Amino acid sequence: MQFLWAFLVGGALCLIGQVLIDRTSLTPARILTGFVVAGVVLSAIGLYEPLTEFAGAGATVPLSGFGHLMAQGVRDAVDKEGAIGILTGALSSAAAGIGAAVVLSLTAGLISRPKEK
Repeated sequence: MQFLWAFLVGGALCLIGQVLIDRTSLTPARILTGFVVAGVVLSAIGLYEPLTEFAGAGATVPLSGFGHLMAQGVRDAVDKEGAIGILTGALSSAAAGIGAAVVLSLTAGLISRPKEK
């Protein structure tokens, strides 16, 4: 059942993004940024944590989950370090994912030898 809920919630988040791409004049970059900001806002008001507990990876893998991760990192860093945590918490909590994305993207680029359009 856990896999089903993860699939349905993750699919619903992706469906929202696809509808925004198809039905609005928003650019994909603005939609992606909106998803991250929505994750931060929903985390700040306490709605995203119950969603991640319910849907697991279906809520943490999309970009809104990245926003939630950054908000949670800021919250934890402020509790531990005080006001300086506002500046350090987001990147500290997401450093492993950001680092992996950079290294894997570089590796894929070197292996595939992309060409300019």
